Amino acid sequence: MPLTARPNLPVDLVPLSRILTDEADLALVNPNAKFPFDPLEWHEKWLADLDDASFYLIDSAGKEVGFFALRIGIGPEVRHLTYAFVAQEARGGAGGILAAEVEAAARDLGALTITLKCELDNEPAMNAYTSAGYETLSERNGMATMRLDLD
Repeated sequence: MPLTARPNLPVDLVPLSRILTDEADLALVNPNAKFPFDPLEWHEKWLADLDDASFYLIDSAGKEVGFFALRIGIGPEVRHLTYAFVAQEARGGAGGILAAEVEAAARDLGALTITLKCELDNEPAMNAYTSAGYETLSERNGMATMRLDLD
């Protein structure tokens, strides 16, 4: 399934509220967020920094089937991937596409490095990030901290 990313400008959380209807999925994306999905909470707490950039993954029919955000890391040249999610119907090979779209978006934002945290037991995501060239910096409390340096 071909997927592409589009910037979430202006910030519109209605599509994200349609994607994150399952409590378990929302907890995977952001374990600190309230269920059911609360757009106001996300505007005020999770996507409030003006330097953050968020994106939707769009399928070939134009439907939003995924989401990710790139936060400023240690300085603007580092972007930290957060809130990455692909809806169940779009999974199956989408991890590599997500990783490529994240890299392209980070480059467009002027990043030199991307960092992320991934649950060690999320094998499809770990495989996608490793295949995309991310290196594991550490493993603690069931989470891998990973980094990709952009050329």
